[in-house]
Amino acid sequence: QVRLVESGGGLVQPGGSLRLSCVASGSILSINAMGWYRQAPGKERELVAAITNGGRIHYADFVQGRFTISRDNAKNTGYLQMNSLKPEDTAVYYCNANLKTDWRTAYDYWGQGTRVTVSS
Repeated sequence: QVRLVESGGGLVQPGGSLRLSCVASGSILSINAMGWYRQAPGKERELVAAITNGGRIHYADFVQGRFTISRDNAKNTGYLQMNSLKPEDTAVYYCNANLKTDWRTAYDYWGQGTRVTVSS
């Protein structure tokens, strides 16, 4: 069984920073891509950032240089450094990993989410 566990969320003032972590565990053969999504109350889940196993990175437009995604392949861990946080960044942040447990097909797995609240 594969598990993704996020951590690092919490309450932060506007302009503050948080670092989210996502650890993938279980019978993992390889991780193709890791991504961070978020879902604010009443809104659909949206992509924040994604990184491939080759290091290619994509950010949503609203990131505007404030967030940095990274990963440690040896540890099956992904990170999202969030700086200059705004109240509109308030959401539950979910980790996603597209990975293989055998040599056949890759599947998407999701973490349980970590809540980020940006408020004064």
